[in-house]
Amino acid sequence: MNRHNIRIWRTENPRATMEHVRDLPKVNVFCAVSSCKVYGPFFFAEPAVTGINYLDMLQLWLMPQLQEDSEYFIFQQDGAPPHFHFDVRAHLSAYLLGRWIGRTSHNDSPLLTWPP
Repeated sequence: MNRHNIRIWRTENPRATMEHVRDLPKVNVFCAVSSCKVYGPFFFAEPAVTGINYLDMLQLWLMPQLQEDSEYFIFQQDGAPPHFHFDVRAHLSAYLLGRWIGRTSHNDSPLLTWPP
């Protein structure tokens, strides 16, 4: 709870507590767009998208579809934390050598680096 948003004024300590619900249920959805097709939606089953479940989605769901449709494509992602996960970047560098755009470190091999 953000205690800066709640004020209780009394002459004595009221020992008051307030319950606050955090992390309401969410839906995380992924979609990819190409010049001729929309891939998705893909609904993540987990409450938060991590590098590991993002990599699973890439390996098991998206990449097989992309490679089935065309061998010639460039994959672009933004700088979101799951996209910058070491295993995700290692996978993209190994399987899409010079054909991906995203946030990188010195060991990666993208086509372009996502701008800061």
